[in-house]
Amino acid sequence: MGIAQGWTVSVCIIYLLCRTDFTHLLYLRIWRDTLMVPTYFVGLSVLVLLANVTASSRPYRSLHARMFGAEDSDDEDPAEDTTSTTTTSISSEIRLHVAHHGGIVIFTYIIIRLLGCLALLGLSIFTAIEDELYPSNESVGFLRGRKKNGSEPVLTTNETLALAMCMFYFYVSLLGVISVSAKSKWGRRSQNHLCFLLLVAFAIYSYRDIFPLATYTVVPLDSHEGWVLWSKVTILTIVSIIIPLVIPQKYVPVDSKDPMGVPHPEQTASLFSQITYSYLTNFIWTSQKRTKTTPDDLPPQCDYDRASYLKARSFPLLDSFSGAKKRHLFFGLMKVFAWDYMILGLALLAQTLVGFSSPVGINQILKYVETGGKDAFIRPWFWVLVLFLGPIAHTCAFQWYQYVVVRVITRAEGIITQLVFEHALRTRVKAEGSTSANTELVVTPTLPPTADTPVTEHGGDQETLIEGSSHSREETLHGGGAGDSQAIASSSQSSRGQDTPKQALKGKTENFVGKLNNLVTTDTGNVVDARDFLIVVLQVPIQVTLCILFLYTILGWSAFVGLAVTLALFPIPGYLANLVQAIQIARLKKTDARIQTVTETMNIIRMVKLFGWERKMSERLAEKREEELYWVQKRNVLEVFSSAVNILIPVATMIATYTTYTVIMEERLSPSKVFSSMVVFDMIRQLLGRVFYTVMDVLSGKVSLDRLSDFLQTTELLDIYSEKPSALSTLGDAPVQRDQIGFKDASFAWTNEFTDGTLTPSKRNFRLRIDDKVTFKQGCINLILGPTGSGKTSLLMALLGEMHFIPTGPDSWFHLPREGGVAYAAQESWVQNETIRDNIVFGSPFDETRYQKVLHQCALERDLELFHAGDQTEVGEKGLTLSGGQKARVTLARAIYSQAKIILVDDVLAALERVFVSPLCSSFISFLVFFASVHTAKWIIDKCFSGDLAKGRTIILVTHNIAITRKVADFAITLDINGRVVNAGTIPEVLAHDLSLKNELEEESAELEILGVGDPPSSTTNGPSAAGGKLIMAEEAEVGHVGWKVFGLLLKALGGGFPVLYFISFVGVDLVSRSIYSFQTWYLGFWASQYQDHDYVNTFYYLSFYGMILSVCVALDAIEYLIFVFGQIRASRIIHRQLMDAVLGTTLRWMDTTPISRIIARCTQDIRSIDGPLPRQFHAFLETTLSMMVSLGAVLLFTPIFVIPASIIGVVGGWLGQIYITAQLSVKRELSNAKAPVLAHVGASIAGIVSIRAYGVEERFLEESLTRIDRYIRAQRSFYDLNRWITIRIDTLGSAFSAGLAAWLVYGHTNTATNTGFSLNMAIAFSTQILWWIRFLNLVEVEANSLERVAGYLKADQEPKPTPQGVPPAYWPASGELRVDKLSARYSPDGPKVLHDISFTVESGQHVGVVGRTGSGKSTLTLSLLRAIYTEGDVYYDGTKASTLNLDALRSKITIIPQMPELISGSLRQNLDPFEQFEDATLNDALRSAGLFSLQNDLDENRLTLDSAIASAGGNLSVGQRQVLALARAMVRGSKLLILDEATSAIDYKTDAVIQSTLRNELKDVTLITIAHRLQTIMDADKILVLDAGRLVEFDTPKNLLAKDNGTFRALVDESSDKEALYAMARIN
Repeated sequence: MGIAQGWTVSVCIIYLLCRTDFTHLLYLRIWRDTLMVPTYFVGLSVLVLLANVTASSRPYRSLHARMFGAEDSDDEDPAEDTTSTTTTSISSEIRLHVAHHGGIVIFTYIIIRLLGCLALLGLSIFTAIEDELYPSNESVGFLRGRKKNGSEPVLTTNETLALAMCMFYFYVSLLGVISVSAKSKWGRRSQNHLCFLLLVAFAIYSYRDIFPLATYTVVPLDSHEGWVLWSKVTILTIVSIIIPLVIPQKYVPVDSKDPMGVPHPEQTASLFSQITYSYLTNFIWTSQKRTKTTPDDLPPQCDYDRASYLKARSFPLLDSFSGAKKRHLFFGLMKVFAWDYMILGLALLAQTLVGFSSPVGINQILKYVETGGKDAFIRPWFWVLVLFLGPIAHTCAFQWYQYVVVRVITRAEGIITQLVFEHALRTRVKAEGSTSANTELVVTPTLPPTADTPVTEHGGDQETLIEGSSHSREETLHGGGAGDSQAIASSSQSSRGQDTPKQALKGKTENFVGKLNNLVTTDTGNVVDARDFLIVVLQVPIQVTLCILFLYTILGWSAFVGLAVTLALFPIPGYLANLVQAIQIARLKKTDARIQTVTETMNIIRMVKLFGWERKMSERLAEKREEELYWVQKRNVLEVFSSAVNILIPVATMIATYTTYTVIMEERLSPSKVFSSMVVFDMIRQLLGRVFYTVMDVLSGKVSLDRLSDFLQTTELLDIYSEKPSALSTLGDAPVQRDQIGFKDASFAWTNEFTDGTLTPSKRNFRLRIDDKVTFKQGCINLILGPTGSGKTSLLMALLGEMHFIPTGPDSWFHLPREGGVAYAAQESWVQNETIRDNIVFGSPFDETRYQKVLHQCALERDLELFHAGDQTEVGEKGLTLSGGQKARVTLARAIYSQAKIILVDDVLAALERVFVSPLCSSFISFLVFFASVHTAKWIIDKCFSGDLAKGRTIILVTHNIAITRKVADFAITLDINGRVVNAGTIPEVLAHDLSLKNELEEESAELEILGVGDPPSSTTNGPSAAGGKLIMAEEAEVGHVGWKVFGLLLKALGGGFPVLYFISFVGVDLVSRSIYSFQTWYLGFWASQYQDHDYVNTFYYLSFYGMILSVCVALDAIEYLIFVFGQIRASRIIHRQLMDAVLGTTLRWMDTTPISRIIARCTQDIRSIDGPLPRQFHAFLETTLSMMVSLGAVLLFTPIFVIPASIIGVVGGWLGQIYITAQLSVKRELSNAKAPVLAHVGASIAGIVSIRAYGVEERFLEESLTRIDRYIRAQRSFYDLNRWITIRIDTLGSAFSAGLAAWLVYGHTNTATNTGFSLNMAIAFSTQILWWIRFLNLVEVEANSLERVAGYLKADQEPKPTPQGVPPAYWPASGELRVDKLSARYSPDGPKVLHDISFTVESGQHVGVVGRTGSGKSTLTLSLLRAIYTEGDVYYDGTKASTLNLDALRSKITIIPQMPELISGSLRQNLDPFEQFEDATLNDALRSAGLFSLQNDLDENRLTLDSAIASAGGNLSVGQRQVLALARAMVRGSKLLILDEATSAIDYKTDAVIQSTLRNELKDVTLITIAHRLQTIMDADKILVLDAGRLVEFDTPKNLLAKDNGTFRALVDESSDKEALYAMARIN
């Protein structure tokens, strides 16, 4: 129908044109008449529609498909394909048709618009008939062929124009009919044409008939139509302006196959609602009724903001693995957001143009006031209207720009995060350590935020939070962070003060996880902060040009003098910007050092507390903080000068311009020239200030873009992703069967980088070497054996493709078939912050029977009974709720539960040799007495590896315990200390060729304690509820406004010891400065008024006085800012110190229930806010408040009656700000919690990247990342859109105030032009400041959310603080005597007792072994002795009551070696002696005594020395090596009381024998309490302490306990098959 009608109209037009005599028409002015313009656009519309019809025809689409290879698909909306053979009723068809148009509301508006078009057509016909009845004398030679013998022309001019308008309205009515009747596609096209044509008609009538009403001399051109004209205008206003503004949009999904269930209101809102952001009003109102906003309460996400859609759209342009070109990331992002930046350019252009409405309006109004309306062309009410609508239009353009910018940065942040994450899953992770032996005790943070960690969104002052410390790429270690590796030794040095040789430090790497967190937080934030680069390259040139043109219009060529001054002074801000950047770089280095120290401290916080290092660490942190604050203060002071320069440049420009105009040009100033030009000069000042910060952001963004591009293009990838020849490419030519598992002539390294041949062997990269062919036996268990640090883990990593493959022969290959699936259990167990069941099932289909078998075979049934929620217990951050053994068994259970045919197990037996109950499960200790003690490793061997679930599967097991595993293994491979495979074959074959391994087996068999294993009790895995299993509770979030107590913390810190005096000084100076600045504005007008009253004016007098006023203003501004800067530095120092003291002084219980990442967030992100954004916004808020007071006071001084409208606007603005802040705060808190899960997922995934790649579940983790990014985007868009909502409304209020004042000054009040101009200037300033006041108030409260979180931690539970009375004598302790009297303990003040009235005495120098069944309270006893938990009773250490001593004094004299040793990044020396208190000889003796040298000899290439680099958490060492270093560190402390809490569980028997010898022979004067997992380690102890259910049941010598019938200890020994050896050790025959 629409096509036919279009053709009909076209034919008519062509016919009429053919009958026209163009020879005569060319000279007729009718074709230049504005009423003909709509007809021209009709012709254009017809041509466009004809082109659309042609492009939509099937022949054209078929031709296009053949020519360009495109698919011949119908572009009709899929939703419209509703054809059905089923007969439907007319009403159903109507409802369906209405639905296709978007619903009844939209369809009603379309009908109304059609009726309006028909009414306009009727009125036009009426006009044409009226012109026919009453023709004018002017005729048109149209259809001149019908003229006969001088007869009158057919049509007059008015008749011709009326006919043209009839044709126009007929055509738009036709389009209206099509929009109602046609399908959605053609309906939308016709509506677009219809709206445009109606808008053209409205513009024509506005020019002809509405604008003349605003003039004194022009009359409406169509006034002869009378009431018909105004009827047309009214109807045209409705159909062309009102309806397009208020008609809702039809929801059109970006992906018709996956539409949103509930679309975002933005996608269905009307144009007016989008301009004013009214679609958010409903959310804001509902927010007033809620106490807390949840993610589901936020507006739904727009489907074009979904991460999956953004990825599909952008990755082909950004990701080289998705088809993108390898180029700088900037160009890819620009291509992705090309359309958005075109819109931003238009918005900036519009904003710049309408920004001159205020100076033009002021100029014309003041001219009217000056001349009394003489020779005025435009009525003053028009300029009042300009003062009202101009700023509103400027605001709309600016908010349009901001809306698109926010859309860009939100999408860009999500895209970059996903891009970095996906690329990270392709990269090779290498172990890294610190490079220098004398490096500070710092580390790159490796702990990602948890899902509860709030993260501040990026702002303009985002600072680099984390920048990995430099590491030597040449010191990449075999073991790769997987645990079984050894550090490359640095050059031995005799003194600790010497530097490490430079050649040993070639190349640098960063901690991978820390670098990744830095990329997706700081660098991504810097990139999005650089979003406003268009302001520099587009807006600045245009606005400066327009400013100069405006000034030239009113001040002549003096404007170019001002421009020259501006250009001459412009290098000064650039120079200052370079200085600021240099200082910022230095400041960020100090910030990095502090954050690294904070992170390291938090990662080892338990060790810090148990070692009594709180005070020393606090001093170290304070020292780092002072170094950082020095540069912060230096930068802030420099910003004072930068701010002064930004003020002085426009001032100098203004003075130069006025001087030239009055002195050289000898022209006279007037208020209209002065006040309008001042507005322009103020625009220049604001622009320069914005450019200064924008350039800084752009420079920072460029650096971060470079870093991101470098990561995406130069980061070393796994061989399967590398463009270089890899293992897989070699595999195709190698003679290998697809099901083989093994190697041939292969060499592997942790990097594919070239190694300088000049390096000594100990500095070269470790290489794993496999000579000849080695294949694993399938369908059975294969062992990988070798000494500690030989590269056993590296062999697994090589199989998984994690290491770089280096062929050593023409037929080299390695192969791990993945068709049947691969599972991997790492030595350092990796668990997610999910439930135990989710960690085991790991995304596989749940099979109850298989699941229960896995629990039984992996010895998890007993552990699950210890938790309220059973297998629904959340394991917490890094598996906090689980012991090391439990995490290892969960990791193993995950591998066994999977359907993978190949399972790689990395020495989980080391952790499985003990069963430990987490202290957090202490409320169930009473149940543990029912459980028999089992040897968990034996259980795993007998039940799991020999069970039905392992049968037929290929298991490759790394172990050092050949005695316990040889009976289930069919094949073994051994490696030497240099990483070379030396033997492969069956167990007997390997033992026959390796005598050292055979001897070790004999020793292990003789010493191994084998417990009898029976069936465990029935499983009770189904806990009461998932909620009962939560350990890490959701972070407490405040509701409502930030409390005054929180702000009081900031105010007191700012003022220091004299807060009242401080704020009086600050407010006083600033108030005087603002008052003088307002006075100089009035003074300019006063100067200009002198030219009206006097013939001669002393220009130099007024000019010099004006310059003096400005100088005073700048000086006072600088003083006021300096006052605040020093207060800000003081506040940053005080609050940081309070926070660190609170965290370091808290209880272990609080630490257990609070994720470390939350604490790190407080010490990093929240402190960053307190250092920068919060005081900056608070300072701006105070300044704006005082400026508002001065501006309003000035207005009321000259126009007192305006106190009423000012009060009304203040009340309305305050009310709007109140409801806005209520909604925004809740969204801000949700936003703070929305980014953290993204970072947590990235960090946790990278921590388990090897496991993820081994299982082949990368896609599942990528999908989870997209889901979390969606939640973040949803919160971020809501947050920024609310800013748009309040800005539009406040600016409208301000514009109403300015326009109302202008109207009053023109029509209702008689005043001089000077006072009128001054009042208008102050009114415009006040109206602008209202918005900024509310914005700064909101920003202060939003940023105070960080202060609120810090204040919450200041109230954390605290341990007793040191007192002078608690300082022990200098000689204490003289001995290691320990006496315990009725000691009871509990983990929380209201929790159940876990120790009950324990009493015993240990003489100095005695060796006491503590034994007991699982959960008996062994570890709890050690914490009680250190007063780390709540205790009752008395403990006497060397005769001194422990409860009377300061905790740091007590703990510094007692050394405990925990189950999982904690190491710090840096050198080995720094780990042994972090505070530099001992000589190297002492440290080397401790290493020797601890057994390190039994693991290596002087000829080892990779031996550890004091200068060896240790990665964060000891990531480049095996677990055994870490245990040895922890024991050595304990020996260095030289305590009289040493507690070993299962510290030897991961050490091989050779090393353990050396350690036990040291403990027996070299620590004779030290009281030693040992909690061990092997009975033989304590059988020669002086006494044995036996615990059961938190009670002491036996305490005596081993001999006496074994002689006791029915004794608990004797029962434990009798259960052992090696009881004869144990009795012999206890000297019992």
